[in-house]
Amino acid sequence: MKEMEFMGDCPIDIYEVRENMRYGIIEHQTYHSRTTGLERGVNILLPGGYDETERYPVMYLLHGIFGDEYSLSGDINNRLLEILGNLAVTGQAREMIVVLPNMYASSDPEQKPAFNKESVAPYDNFINDLVNDLIPYIEKKYSVLPGRKNRAIAGFSMGGRETLFIGLSRPDLFAYVGAIAPAPGLTPGKDWAMTHPGQLREEQLTFAGKEFEPDVLMICCGTQDGTVGSFPESYHKIFEKNQVPHIWYEVPGADHDAQAIRSGLYNFARAIF
Repeated sequence: MKEMEFMGDCPIDIYEVRENMRYGIIEHQTYHSRTTGLERGVNILLPGGYDETERYPVMYLLHGIFGDEYSLSGDINNRLLEILGNLAVTGQAREMIVVLPNMYASSDPEQKPAFNKESVAPYDNFINDLVNDLIPYIEKKYSVLPGRKNRAIAGFSMGGRETLFIGLSRPDLFAYVGAIAPAPGLTPGKDWAMTHPGQLREEQLTFAGKEFEPDVLMICCGTQDGTVGSFPESYHKIFEKNQVPHIWYEVPGADHDAQAIRSGLYNFARAIF
């Protein structure tokens, strides 16, 4: 991993709009999902200097519960374009393609998310849509670098939970894993919303050997997060107990909000590729 300091807050000059900057553009696409049997939407953030003769690493960036492919890019407070553009132009991060999918992988177009086991299950199904449908689509349509060393996954809240699940389940695909305020449910537990059966047991939060450990495994959360509470820290403690190398830090004063997202994106983007 790059030698760097993981800072609690994203510096203001990194998320402010700079004059005469060519920031990235977002384009919306649809792809056929064999996993769900449906056409599904996805937003792709291309770097400002995107050139089809060049090849780029890719970050898959996952939204929170009740969100869709527009959630993270549509909230201007998250400053995705500014953070990634400013980091790239100052040499602090690589230019990259960022894929913003709709993570609710249900075969029923009428099904909606809710706080119960059945309504949450399509989020857990996203791993199949991602692996079998979305990654092949992106790698066919865009000029991307192949292989796990050129592929990162990150997410916020429910997206952070699924990021950890996918990173643990498919370390062959992703060398960089970043969870911002990850939601409960990766392991069995109960919160204010529901009882979570858990995607994995605590002892399964590990990798089969050094060659499968991510180059970067990052978890962060705001110190004032009243939505996911202590669950992100609990994942940190399980990884610690299981002797899995990772980064854990807190964002001072941040709730379950854009401040935490900006910080996580800033630190993760600088650490990967």
